[in-house]
Amino acid sequence: MLVLAVCGAVSAGVTTTSLPKTSTNKGRSFIGHRVESGNGTGKPGYTIDDFAKKVLTGGLTTVFLPMVYILVFIIGLPSNGMALWVFIFRTKKRHPAIIYMANMAMADLLFVIWFPLKIAYHLNGNNWIYGEGLCKVLVGFFYGNMYCSILFITCLSVQRYWVIVNPMSYARKNSEIAIGVSASIWLLIILGTIPLYLYDQTAYIVDLNITTCHDVLPLDTLAFDMFRYFLSLAIGVFFFPAVLTTVAYILMIKTLNASITDENIGKKRKKAIKLILTVLVMYLVCFTPSNLLLVIHYALIKNQYIGSVYALESLFSCLVEKVKHVVILLQKSRYFSQEVLRISL
Repeated sequence: MLVLAVCGAVSAGVTTTSLPKTSTNKGRSFIGHRVESGNGTGKPGYTIDDFAKKVLTGGLTTVFLPMVYILVFIIGLPSNGMALWVFIFRTKKRHPAIIYMANMAMADLLFVIWFPLKIAYHLNGNNWIYGEGLCKVLVGFFYGNMYCSILFITCLSVQRYWVIVNPMSYARKNSEIAIGVSASIWLLIILGTIPLYLYDQTAYIVDLNITTCHDVLPLDTLAFDMFRYFLSLAIGVFFFPAVLTTVAYILMIKTLNASITDENIGKKRKKAIKLILTVLVMYLVCFTPSNLLLVIHYALIKNQYIGSVYALESLFSCLVEKVKHVVILLQKSRYFSQEVLRISL
């Protein structure tokens, strides 16, 4: 909850600046206007508006954000590493739920190991000194991690419901299916993030003499390529999985309600239902605004609409990374797991 409060503070800090009608900042990346002079490397340079300059040079992004990332790194690296170790080496039975949660821990671990570069970037005044390649990797792993989480949470939701309606089928075959599904998800994410590696993610800002990573992108890239790309991701890798997750949880709740036969069982299963509702609400609150705002952000740029959704999109991008850990914990809740596995008893 502390990290959620921090994310909210980040958003609040950005929204305190009123934007003039000619402001060109939108969404996750600011608009860069190409100029003739570069940084001596042969690559073009870019100019940005005053609001973007304030954000990129202010304490919010050069002091506060790296402190948040340091905290997340200190907690996330050992916790995900330990979770992965437990799932792989200390769990005897390879249930589908364990397989999916192990993959989620792996995705988080692969993302958090890059945090030192992100921290150094912000502490260095939002100046990226590690080259185009590492910037692309960082950006690719960020979005890959988010969509990995969405898909694996969807798999967990469907698997939980399947256990309720088919308790006797909880066997080795289902584990083999889970392994195949997990491999397919990783392949999909790898293929889905390829476009992020095809465009330059760094931009030399002439006004500030810094090189940004994904914070400033050329207008033509933002307006057309990124709009189509994130619209496709939002529909294919978020919307359909979100519908499937919601349906699975609703059916789960109906089944649990119908199975209440006496007062003692009813109390336990009502607790399970509350946890299911909590997971569903947090899932939708976490991922829906972030994906919608990504699409809106690039759509506004595409249509040359003047406005700003930077604060909101930044907030929900932060929520994506933090709230999902709570979702995982609730998924592994003792009441939730026991009631799902014992529903047929």
